[in-house]
Amino acid sequence: MLDDIGRLVRTESPSSDLDAVARSAGEVAAVAAPHLGAAPEVITVDGRTHLRWRLGSGPRRVLLLGHHDTVWPVGSLAAHPFTVRDGVLRGPGCFDMKAGLVMAFHALAALGAVDGVTVLVTGDEELGSPSSRKLIESEAAGCSAALVLEASADGGALKTERKGVSLYEIRVGGRAAHAGLEPHRGVNAGIETAHQILAVAALSDTGAGTTVTPTLLSAGTTTNTVPAQGRFAVDVRVRDAAEQTRVDTALHHLRPVLDGAGVEVTGGPNRPPLPHTASDGLYRRARRLAEDLGIGPLTAAAVGGASDGNFTAGLGIPTLDGLGAVGGGAHAADEHVIVAELPRRTALLAALVGELLAADPQPARDSGATAIGGSAR
Repeated sequence: MLDDIGRLVRTESPSSDLDAVARSAGEVAAVAAPHLGAAPEVITVDGRTHLRWRLGSGPRRVLLLGHHDTVWPVGSLAAHPFTVRDGVLRGPGCFDMKAGLVMAFHALAALGAVDGVTVLVTGDEELGSPSSRKLIESEAAGCSAALVLEASADGGALKTERKGVSLYEIRVGGRAAHAGLEPHRGVNAGIETAHQILAVAALSDTGAGTTVTPTLLSAGTTTNTVPAQGRFAVDVRVRDAAEQTRVDTALHHLRPVLDGAGVEVTGGPNRPPLPHTASDGLYRRARRLAEDLGIGPLTAAAVGGASDGNFTAGLGIPTLDGLGAVGGGAHAADEHVIVAELPRRTALLAALVGELLAADPQPARDSGATAIGGSAR
């Protein structure tokens, strides 16, 4: 497993670099092939490379979901090389989430039969999955479970609840004028932007777990000109769909405060929430299996970050997230994986997939999928 993780980590794959993502997809396919017994179907959407294995010829039952893109730019290995020392594995993207991909491949190789399993590895998750969302939702349809190989929460906790995400850009229009000679002739888009930022931030609701956060901000062109334009981005995180709708409605009904100013709002919900009800049954099953394997007790965590599991949960598919590596430092210089946990959590994943396949030989819905790459495992 360490060799496989090393190969993937050393193949840098920042989401915005399409060539790098394509190279990474090739390496993921090469690493997976001996374990899955089949080559993947390579799916390119808007220049972004995704991989899909439909194992066996039966109806689709279990979806294993992950991504191979990272937030690390090409060249990051120079300062953060792949290393394994004192029981800790390090390297850009190791925790989020290349170790999780290798765990999935090894878990399936350990099972005698995986007919009905789909493995989907996407190449744009870190961007919000703009080109892969429809693919994810299509592959999840008809499955009895979606298992997400994102890294675990603190202490190895499984992620049983994720907030939904909405993303917006708010553009403010004013009128330029000389700041020294005729400021009264202008409409200050910077001041209007400030009014709008305060109004947007006030939409947060701590009790409901809703955060509405103005982020990237700009206004004006020169230091001696009344700003004619301003803009800022807004990041929204919510626990339930009702809050997502409330905030979306409020943002699209913003009105200017200053006479002559204008406000334009673009954007909207990006990912629905992953509620605990979507994961509860799978979590209880995983917790029992962990105890049977002697690797428990498992814990659960609700997190503010989103993943592709939000999409599958939004379809009503039972979804369990955080089944990947145990470690920490996602997107940070101290990104790392605890080596001793790799075989334990891989064994848990194998047991969970095996039990789900045994428990659901004929799901109620059939996606109509067929095997890719011949007689897969």
